[in-house]
Amino acid sequence: MTNTAFVSCLVGAVGLIGLAIIASAIRIAQEYERLVVFRLGRCMGERGPGLVFLIPFIERAIKVDLREQVREIPHQTSITMDNASIAVDFIWYYKVVEAMQSVIQVGNFEAAAQGMATTTLRSVIGAISLDEVLSNRDHINQVMRVKLDEVTERWGVKVTNVEIREIIPPKEVQDAMTRQMTAERIRRAVVTESTGAREAAVNVAEGEKQANILTADGDRQANILRAEGDRESQLLRAEGYSAALEKIFGAAKKVDQKTMTLQYFETLKDMGANPATKFIFPMEFTSLLENFTKGGK
Repeated sequence: MTNTAFVSCLVGAVGLIGLAIIASAIRIAQEYERLVVFRLGRCMGERGPGLVFLIPFIERAIKVDLREQVREIPHQTSITMDNASIAVDFIWYYKVVEAMQSVIQVGNFEAAAQGMATTTLRSVIGAISLDEVLSNRDHINQVMRVKLDEVTERWGVKVTNVEIREIIPPKEVQDAMTRQMTAERIRRAVVTESTGAREAAVNVAEGEKQANILTADGDRQANILRAEGDRESQLLRAEGYSAALEKIFGAAKKVDQKTMTLQYFETLKDMGANPATKFIFPMEFTSLLENFTKGGK
């Protein structure tokens, strides 16, 4: 019984060891992963994705993530070309394009890349002035991306993007920028106000001009209408006078000399009723009397 139990335990131990060896020989790589396989220290290439079998104790695999990664570089103090001290932090994106090179060519890629990024940042910032740093972020991002990519290319890594997140200038520069911004806003407000006043004055003048034009046009139309009315009125009066004269002339043709003399006498009678002491006789009075005397004979 003792020998049997010992054999059973030995078989169990061997089975467990065998299972452990088989488990260590089977590796699974995700779609975004690759396994760089070394056989007795010699690189045998990359394998995956999927199920990968390794020779136990002979082959060793290092897993490499091919997805795009992002890393943050904390605030770094840099000196610009015009000797201004600024603090800059940025983030950079990269992805492994050659898994073998990323394992073979560099021991600690992230530490090496971070040191290279800070060095590159100081080099780029030191070559430009503070105003250019504050106004040309895109240019700085592009220059840093190119410089980092030139270094990491030999490591099988592609730098896809670099973005500066924050630039902190000296306090004196910040105060000057605040004053400049305030002055610029005041200038814009004054310009806007003056432009509004000018446009308002132009609109008022334009309105007055249009009103004057309309008033003058109305006066002209009124004068024309009044003139036309006067002309029509004068024509009507002239026509009335003409008709009256024609009637008077027609009636005068029917009146004889004696009738006219009687009219004169009536007029003299009315004059005699006047309390005035002076009488005026027309020169034709004697001739009028002759008409009557002749008629009596």
